[in-house]
Amino acid sequence: MKKLVLGLLLCSIVLGSCRQTPQTVEQISLYDSQLFKDVQLSAVFEDSKTFVDLVPTEEIAILEAKYLAEKDEPEFDLKSFVQQHFQDRSMKAQAFETDTTKTMYEHISSMWDKLTRGPDSLVPNSSRIPLPYEYVVPGGRFQEIYYWDSYFTMEGLLADGRDDLAKNMVDNFSFLIDSLGFIPNGTRDYYNTRSQPPFYPLMVDALARQDENMLLYYLPQLAKEYDFWMEGSETVVEARPQRHVVDLGKNVYLNRYWDQADTPRPEAYKEDIHLASDLEKDSLQKLLFRNLRSAAASGWDFSSRWYGEKGEFNSTETTSILPIDLNCLLYFMERTLYRASTLKADEDARTFFYRKAQLRKSAIRYYFWNGETGFFQDYNFKKGKTTGELSLAGVYPLYFEIATEEQAESVKNVLMESFLKKGGLTTTLEHSGQQWDAPNGWAPLQWMAVKGLLKYGYEQESIEIMERWLSLNERVYANTGKMMEKYNVEDLSLLSGGGEYPTQDGFGWTNGVALGFKKMLDELKK
Repeated sequence: MKKLVLGLLLCSIVLGSCRQTPQTVEQISLYDSQLFKDVQLSAVFEDSKTFVDLVPTEEIAILEAKYLAEKDEPEFDLKSFVQQHFQDRSMKAQAFETDTTKTMYEHISSMWDKLTRGPDSLVPNSSRIPLPYEYVVPGGRFQEIYYWDSYFTMEGLLADGRDDLAKNMVDNFSFLIDSLGFIPNGTRDYYNTRSQPPFYPLMVDALARQDENMLLYYLPQLAKEYDFWMEGSETVVEARPQRHVVDLGKNVYLNRYWDQADTPRPEAYKEDIHLASDLEKDSLQKLLFRNLRSAAASGWDFSSRWYGEKGEFNSTETTSILPIDLNCLLYFMERTLYRASTLKADEDARTFFYRKAQLRKSAIRYYFWNGETGFFQDYNFKKGKTTGELSLAGVYPLYFEIATEEQAESVKNVLMESFLKKGGLTTTLEHSGQQWDAPNGWAPLQWMAVKGLLKYGYEQESIEIMERWLSLNERVYANTGKMMEKYNVEDLSLLSGGGEYPTQDGFGWTNGVALGFKKMLDELKK
């Protein structure tokens, strides 16, 4: 009887017909299956990401049919079913014990090889997007590369003389742009509906410090990346955004984070379902799911920065917000395309990108500056005002030299008076319990702040931030032998910060920033 039920279920799943041959089977997505929903909502695994990273031993249509046929049997065990039909094919780091005779910086140098993966082979049914060149993963639960993480990892590789591996990272992202049309959040298929902060131009620029011709070499991919972020700009109208593009009128086009989908994230399914459970209308739940996904696209998942109502996580309204960091990154993309077009002697493109960059620079100074707080803030285009939330995203106009001297001085003062803690800069001034809020400090934001301050001549302030951050890194390393994803910069008795998932160690961007800061400090103190 069970075989008959299984056969009938397979017939219904496979294009609704038993006459299909195996070669013409239409696949269903794991994320649309009942098996997926039941596994995630039953919390078979503590971390929702664990299941979507496992590799099915058979096609999902077949496994779904088996599951539906067996799940109501008296002795059926869901976890045993998953263990039988899914494999852990993650590329684990090489086993190692920390050599306590090594300094933290020597340890980081020895970790690159242990965090290096690829080139990848194609694994059937896997969620992994295979890459053609070697790359460095963050570490911990993250065994694939992530878009903006990789820039800070690259800076560490370059500081450590690993130039070839740094270039491989850029070549992998170029491959993704050419094959997918954009760089996904990370190299898993469940990230294919969104990107992340567009640091690709900074990666190319990092290589161009040694050879300016790198700008020409990667110009085709730079142009495609820009087209992805500006898609819809030719048809967008005021009050009706198109994907990432928002028309503010008077020839001003700025950008937001945006995800194509309005369903729970596969890698955080039960968490998203739970958060939306208090919303009665299906339309409101879908809006929340898109806003959560879009917050994940920002890299700041999650933060009170995206809240519509103070203290209310389910009021997250990312798609209504024009982020200061994103628009500064796109300004740099336009400037980089201007530089590349100049090298190519393409006068039309050169003029086009110069004008775009200047318009965006003026818009950033106008829309994102809050004179009352003396700080750059995100802009809620639906409410027509800045959000009022102070966060380290406000340092980006300094990093990209968009701020006026007066604005930069004001930002510096706020950083040193309000954001600087014993262990470095806190991410925001809000203690919301989210990982991208106080009291957590993150390596990439320390980097953006320090480099931004240096560009306006604030050397002593930069040194103080770097020394506090590295001192915290070194203390935690001495106690644990590990580099953490994030740190509690307020309470130095803790080994790391908290957040949406368990604390991770590894860790790519922390390693990169530590090496970069050490090199910068050595140069500044000569």
